[in-house]
Formats: sequence, structure tokens, C-alpha cells
Amino acid sequence: MSRYVQDLSKAMSQDGASQFQEVIRQELELSVKKELEKILTTAPSHEFEHTKKDLDGFRKLFHRFLQEKGPSVDWGKIQRPPEDSIQPYEKIKARGLPDNISSVLNKLVVVKLNGGLGTSMGCKGPKSLIGVRNENTFLDLTVQQIEHLNKTYNTDVPLVLMNSFNTDEDTKKILQKYNHCRVKIYTFNQSRYPRINKESLLPVAKDVSYSGENTEAWYPPGHDNLGATVDLYILNHLMNPPNGKPCEFVMEVTNKTRADVKGGTLTQYEGKLRLVEIAQVPKAHVDEFKSVSKFKIFNTNNLWISLAAVKRLQEQNAIDMEIIVNPKTLDGGLNVIQLETAVGAAIKSFENSLGINVPRSRFLPVKTTSDLLLVMSNLYSLNAGSLTMSEKREFPTVPLVKLGSSFTKVQDYLRRFESIPDMLELDHLTVSGDVTFGKNVSLKGTVIIIANHGDRIDIPPGAVLENKIVSGNLRILDH
Repeated sequence: MSRYVQDLSKAMSQDGASQFQEVIRQELELSVKKELEKILTTAPSHEFEHTKKDLDGFRKLFHRFLQEKGPSVDWGKIQRPPEDSIQPYEKIKARGLPDNISSVLNKLVVVKLNGGLGTSMGCKGPKSLIGVRNENTFLDLTVQQIEHLNKTYNTDVPLVLMNSFNTDEDTKKILQKYNHCRVKIYTFNQSRYPRINKESLLPVAKDVSYSGENTEAWYPPGHDNLGATVDLYILNHLMNPPNGKPCEFVMEVTNKTRADVKGGTLTQYEGKLRLVEIAQVPKAHVDEFKSVSKFKIFNTNNLWISLAAVKRLQEQNAIDMEIIVNPKTLDGGLNVIQLETAVGAAIKSFENSLGINVPRSRFLPVKTTSDLLLVMSNLYSLNAGSLTMSEKREFPTVPLVKLGSSFTKVQDYLRRFESIPDMLELDHLTVSGDVTFGKNVSLKGTVIIIANHGDRIDIPPGAVLENKIVSGNLRILDH
């Protein structure tokens, strides 16, 4: 057989395979479309339009998911971002503030993600309603921050909460308590998308309800960050750019520590700033991605975006965000995937995008009780709703805290601490097993406390543990 015929038959077989894949793709899309239409018929009339919009959005996302093969970045094209594309915060701050900062503030809207539940910490209802300091919840602190701005500068900065179907009802009830605050609060719901079966790729939900059997059939994507406060210097930099060129998208980034190796990072990709998340990285390069020496910074998810630019790009259908495929296992053991997009990924669609390398204190995520311990401790000072690293801490790094499974639920965690320990000089805390802390305990350096199975350790009131390993069984009994 001649070389030409060989090449031709090879091309035909490849062509046949891709045609076959295309047929499979089209059939799958049709099946999903039919399933979504069935679900839509179960929507009550007052929810019909909203549900239709969500399901149409999901169908577009699913179509893109089927088109994209493998990780969505070509590792060979990833470069470090140019020096001037990530500015140090100190340089932004050094410009100072203009006299008319009030008029600049009047062009600001604060949007907070409020879609997450406290389930990972054993709480019912929105995560934003968990108490953080002196009976104040996350939401209380946010409202206090914005109210402080409005009172100080005589402005009218509104707060917009992006709720999810999980949090909307509970949040609306609680908002009444802020009626007399000097903050206008608005809410809207983020999309509600169906989880899909990992094998069949069809929606798990059979109708629009999200209770009973359907509790886990839907999802809202997203995380929140307590350190995301209004920074007047960054706002001024955006509204009065030094080179006169308006910057449409700013991402606050901060230096990685070993606790952040999975965080998304800013790279240069095909001439544009681009956010790369760990889920997009080919397996062979995951260790390189996690390297603190090659990718020194990560995305805090504090974003400043021009609304005029969002409107322009939305009308052109030009906001391009890669799909993140997030695998989950439901309580019954079913493997599903949820298709997500990260808002930070939109950075490449905007003009004159910029990263600003901010102090670590602007990144305060609370996903676990270990995070909660940090923000409740004396490591942070509370001022007008803003948590900032205490000036009494000699070095600005955040300690690494790992609380074991006995502390996972907020009520268990609170029961195990008579008072929150002094952690000003702490570097690393690991606690495992049945451990309780008395009042006024002080933790310094590296402290590891491990109660073996069946044992219990009670750290006595007033104890000072500095560079200590405590293990076995320690119970201090009053007599």
C-alpha cells in the first residue's frame, strides 16, 4: 500500500472517530435538553421565568463543557506575568488620597458573596450568620464597615448581597435588623444549576424543588473572604489612574504560604493576564503549580471591576471564563460533577487589567473552625467592622492552625474552648482528639496536642505552652 493511501486511510479513520464523537456529543446535548425541559415543567408559575433563565444558562455552560477537551490551559504557554502588571500595594498607597475622596466613594458599589451555608462547620443557615466577635456575625461586620464609611465621608455606598437559593430566605428575614443603619442593602440570587451524574452526565434532579430527595441536586458556586474591605487607596488608583488609562479589572493577590499552595495564580498567557486555577493544570505540572518559588502569589478573590466594562462585555457576549469541573460525592454515595466558573477568570476579557499585591491581612477566608479560631483570637483587632492583624504581633504572617475532627462543628469547637487562647506569638498549632482548653491559655511557637483514642487532654486555665508537644492523657481535676 502506498504511503499516500496509508495517510489517507489514517486521516479518514481519524475523521470518522471525530465524527462519531460529534454524534455522541449532539445526542448527549439533546438528552440534557430534554431533561432540563422536563424539570422546567415542574416549576410553579411565579418561578417559571427565573428557573428558565437558570436552566438556559446551564445549558450553555454544558455545551461549552462538551466542546472543551482536557485541561483548559496549554502549560507551555504559561509565563510569569510582567513586572508592571502586578503592583505592590505600598506603591498604590504612597500616592495618598485626594481631597474629594467622598465623590470617588459615591461611584462605588460593594458586592458580597452570601451564598454559602455553614454546613461544613455543622451550622444550619447562611455562613454569614455565624458569630465571630462579641456576638457580631460576619454580616454584622460587613454592615458596620460600610456604615462607618458612609458616616465618616458622608457618602451613600450601597451593599449588595449575592445570595443563593440556600441563603435567600434566611438572609431576607435578618436584614430587617439593619433598617436603621446608614446602609442601603440590596439582594439578588446567583444562578441555581443542577449537579450532573458523573457517568451519564444527566442532571440528578427530577424537578425544581430543592428539598427532600432533591436537597443535593442543585448547587450555587462560590467562597467568601472576611478580609475583603473597601480600601480607599485602591479605589483612588482605579478612579484616578496615574497614566490616565482607566483600569477595568483589578485582582488583589497576596504572597503564597504553604497553606495556600492550591490557590489560583495570575500568569501571563497569550499576551494577557490570566487566572489559572489548580483544576485547570495538567496532572504532570501540579507540583510545579504549587511551587512557592515559581508562582509566588495567589488570588484573594477581592476584585474591583468597572461596571461600564461589565455592561459592554456582557452586551457583546465577550466575558470568557474557563469551566472548572468540580467532582463531588453525594451523601448516598452517588458521584456527581458540578460545572463552575470563577469570576476572577474573567480578568483576561477586560482592558488594562492589574494585579495588586496586598498585605496578607486582606485575605481572611473562613471555611473551617480552624479559620474561625484565627479570626476570633487576639491576632486580629476589630475596628468599625474591619478585622486587621494586631499591631502587637511582631511578624505579619498568619499561624498555621489545624484543629482535628472533634472541633469540626461550631458548637463542639466553642464547648472545647472556655476562652479563646492568646495566640499573638503562635506559629503553628495542631490539635487532635478529645482536647479542651481552660481560660486564659497562651500558645506560643509550635504547639502540638494529641490525645490518643480513648484519652482526654484538658489544658489547665492559665497554662502557657511554648514549643510543646502534649500527648497521652492529661486531666487536671479540682479537689
